[in-house]
Amino acid sequence: MSVLEVLRWPDPRLAETCAPIEEITPEIERLAADMLETMYAAPGRGLAGPQVGAMLRIFVMDAGWKEGKSDPLVCINPMFQKIGEERVTNTEGCLSIPGISTDISRPSQVQMVWTGLNGGRYVQSFEGAAALIAQHEMDHLDGVVTFDHLDTETRAAKIAEFNAE
Repeated sequence: MSVLEVLRWPDPRLAETCAPIEEITPEIERLAADMLETMYAAPGRGLAGPQVGAMLRIFVMDAGWKEGKSDPLVCINPMFQKIGEERVTNTEGCLSIPGISTDISRPSQVQMVWTGLNGGRYVQSFEGAAALIAQHEMDHLDGVVTFDHLDTETRAAKIAEFNAE
């Protein structure tokens, strides 16, 4: 395993839609292991393929590891099946936009289906931090970063703050 370089915004790859993974190969297994190692080293709670230059529909997450409740997930070709109506606003950071936090409103609950490294299909409902992380990482697979959720004025201020870092 190795720690990968995390792309920084405005790298154009962060604005691209990722391709589905057709087959779980040893290369995909190695990518997933490297992504988990990179996420923990960052230290983050989620990391998507495009953030490390892999333009594939894969992300890793571990919502509880910082509190000692590690539960790593590797999500291949994830899709939301249900999205809750209740919304919450939380402050989000992004490993590709270091040093910048933004307040983002997202659904508080989601149900997601994905393929695991073993080829099995999984369905799970997420709430709280796990729901927000899954949505943040899913955004990356569709070429969306946190700045894209902001109104024009707030976005300009956050980009200026980022460029001043």
